[in-house]
Amino acid sequence: MKETILVPLLFLLVASMMAPTANAQVKNPVSGALRDILPGRQKNTIAAVEAMPADKFSFKPTADQMTFGHLVAHMVEANNVLCSKAAAVEAPKVEAVKDTDSKDKLVAALKASFDFCSDTLAKMDDSKLGETAEIFPGRQGSRAWASLVLASSWADHYAEAAMYLRLNGVLPPTAKK
Repeated sequence: MKETILVPLLFLLVASMMAPTANAQVKNPVSGALRDILPGRQKNTIAAVEAMPADKFSFKPTADQMTFGHLVAHMVEANNVLCSKAAAVEAPKVEAVKDTDSKDKLVAALKASFDFCSDTLAKMDDSKLGETAEIFPGRQGSRAWASLVLASSWADHYAEAAMYLRLNGVLPPTAKK
C-alpha cells in the first residue's frame, strides 16, 4: 500500500522539478553540451593514460592495431584539431608528439590538448556552427559536424584506452568503485 502511494508522489515531485526547464530554450545548446561533457571525458581519459604502465605504451592488441602511445598521440591531435574547428579558432602551435615519446611527454601533451579544448570551448557559442571549414585535409564539413565528431571521439578514445588497459590487467578509471 505504501509503495502504491509513494511512487506516484515521487514521480510528481520529480516531474514538477523538471517542468520549468522542459519547455525553456537553451542558449547555445551544442557548445553548452560540449562544455558539459568535457570535464568528465578529460578526467577519465587522462586518468586512463596515466594508469597505463610506461613500459606498455608500445603495446598493441594485434599487429594491425596502433600502439597505446600512438593512440595517445592521436588523441592529442584530435583534440587540438577538432576543438579548433568546432570553435572557429586557430589550433595551437605545438610540437607534434610521436607514439615513441615518453609516457611523461605524451601525458603532458594530452593534458595540454584538453586544456586547449577547455579554454576554447569556454568562449565558443553556436553562432558559427553552420559555417563550412576544412575539418581534415580534403574533408569539408560544418562546425556542427566537427562538434559532433569531437564529442564522439572523446567517448571513442576513452573506450579504446580502457580496452588497452584491460588487455594489460589494469582496471580503467570508470570501472573502479
